[in-house]
Amino acid sequence: MGSARPRQREPATLAELEEEYLEKTRSTFYGDAIAFAEGTIPQSIAIAFCVGVVCGVVAYVYYAVNDYFLELIWDEMPEWFVIDRWPEELYVLWIPLCTVALSLCCGLSIYYLGEPGDLAYTIQCIHEKGYKATSHIVPMVAASQFTILAGASLGPEAPLVAICAATAGFLSRKVFKQRNRNVVRKHTFMGMSGALAAFFGVPLGGSIFALEVASRFGVEYFEHLAESIFAGEICVVVFRALAGLPLGSIWKIVEEPMAETHPTEIVLGAGIGLLGAGVAYLWANFHWRLMAAFRDAGLLDDENRFAVRRVLVGAVAVAGIGVLVPHTMFWGEFEIGTIATLSPAKDLPHVWPTSGLLGFEMDSMTNCLIVGFCKLVAISFTVAGGFRGGYIFPFFAAGAAFGRALCFAFPSINPAIATLCFAAGINVAITRTALATSLILAQLSGELHVLPVLVAASLVSLFATGYMPFIKSQLARSDIDFSLYYRRKTLPRIQDSYHTLDHAKDAVDED
Repeated sequence: MGSARPRQREPATLAELEEEYLEKTRSTFYGDAIAFAEGTIPQSIAIAFCVGVVCGVVAYVYYAVNDYFLELIWDEMPEWFVIDRWPEELYVLWIPLCTVALSLCCGLSIYYLGEPGDLAYTIQCIHEKGYKATSHIVPMVAASQFTILAGASLGPEAPLVAICAATAGFLSRKVFKQRNRNVVRKHTFMGMSGALAAFFGVPLGGSIFALEVASRFGVEYFEHLAESIFAGEICVVVFRALAGLPLGSIWKIVEEPMAETHPTEIVLGAGIGLLGAGVAYLWANFHWRLMAAFRDAGLLDDENRFAVRRVLVGAVAVAGIGVLVPHTMFWGEFEIGTIATLSPAKDLPHVWPTSGLLGFEMDSMTNCLIVGFCKLVAISFTVAGGFRGGYIFPFFAAGAAFGRALCFAFPSINPAIATLCFAAGINVAITRTALATSLILAQLSGELHVLPVLVAASLVSLFATGYMPFIKSQLARSDIDFSLYYRRKTLPRIQDSYHTLDHAKDAVDED
């Protein structure tokens, strides 16, 4: 983020305050628009529109390619090569065959194309430079596509954030010739917000998530919030129009959405959020020990010399768990609909065969707990194995399983409250995104009246895990006290280069 700037003189009178404000907007709207003045409202509108459109197209291409190959590998190819050709008892071998083969492709892409980075590295770039280098785009596209297609427990959200962040930073610096670091950072946030708004189909929640995830307690880059949400709105229109996807709920947890919320349910949500935070704490400690085991085995290195070996170790664990518990396969966005409603395994949307080796079903409290814990273990091995992707939906899926287990123990709890609040508790503990997580879960479930309950669960989890930072690159701003009142000549400028940051290993490998 650069060295801290000296504290500026604060305006002493209303007249001076107005002068500071008018200096920030430069002149009139028309004058700023003609001059395309740096950081002004007209410039922000124009660049947000451009970033939203471009990132919407980028997100659509990524989605279309991924969706095509998912259907090809896990739906059509079994019909071509397996069904009625293999003995039925051997159908389950399709899971490890595809997972290991595509994981090998992931490892090879990292070895030959270079370091893709991850969410922690993207956040580090935002703080230190204000943008992410475009050299990471191709490696991230390749590694994340193979990760998702392999059925590993990471999703498209973090790759899209990284890709659109780099794209927006490129547009800001190279197309619009911006040199003000905080202005470039704003445009990078626009790309991140667009990616998450498009992917989640929740413009407000997705945009806030992009800013909230950069820090550990709330939105610290608050001066970029309005423009980032606007870019998210543009991006979601472009992406969803191209993909032919509506905005709305994708899960139906209960037959009838809750019509109202009672104060006691808010208290209940807070308690479930605390349980989710406890599970997240246990998972984080397990994951750090697993990373240490990978490091002791010599699988972690800066140059990715052992990327293939590392990915294959993770693939064996992911495939083994998936064969026994198919509910743990893939990133969980659509699997949540099956998990949260205790639907039969045949309704699982991606994995084939859905029965796995044992014909596993979520028909008891024990089996729900098995799905929850196995999903968390699968996430950990996916991350430790060096796969690339996001863990938001995977944590949601694990939380949904634990929530259903809670309903077996306390049948009077509404399944929507149990599953969504547990999902929020786990995800917020890791990502530190209390506001965005609540908005996203409420809209995707169609349970808008659960929002106050979700906020309670999220905030309790945020506070309970405040001393357990998982993403090490989430930092507080050194200029937080006067970020909105600065003289341009004192603001650090970005360098005109494409050099990348040296990785902080804790941020890249362990997060």
